[in-house]
Amino acid sequence: MLPICLVNNFGQFNHLIKRMLRDIEIDAVMIKNDVPPEEVEGSYRGIILGGGPSLERANHAPDYLDLGVPVLGICLGLHIIATRYGGTVNPGKMGGFGGVEVEIVDHTGILEGYPDRISVWASHADEVKVMPEGFTLLARSNICGNEAIGNFEKNIYGVQWHPEVSHTTEGYRVFENFDRITQDNL
Repeated sequence: MLPICLVNNFGQFNHLIKRMLRDIEIDAVMIKNDVPPEEVEGSYRGIILGGGPSLERANHAPDYLDLGVPVLGICLGLHIIATRYGGTVNPGKMGGFGGVEVEIVDHTGILEGYPDRISVWASHADEVKVMPEGFTLLARSNICGNEAIGNFEKNIYGVQWHPEVSHTTEGYRVFENFDRITQDNL
């Protein structure tokens, strides 16, 4: 079976994502976001767009959304997804990293198996202000109206928070659910 591709967008937690995937026995390869899409195409069963400092440093990451495999965006990865499909990302009210209580509003896809409320660790320096057309709201908080979104038809999902850090409740579940989605897509 092909591995999952983890795209390093120069974020400080991308190595933690890789470690969590290894710990829960999900085969993944990390690449820099400057790898041309034609070198990525056909080599992976899914793509995780990791976090990073800014959309300006996303390089080829938006192009990977056109490769026809399931995609999971984390923090900046979510912003790449939202802007690529016509949504809007702006500075958040809170900024910086911290704990957030998130309400799960759709328990399917990447959030299957979660309770109605979870504690997560997130940065809200930037956040999705307008969700792109064709996407469904999966989770929200009193800080951010679009904590998680998904397009079930395209198998593209994104979360504002960092499931790979220990401060996030059962963060591994996001990756296990995404792994299942990639296998169902084969």
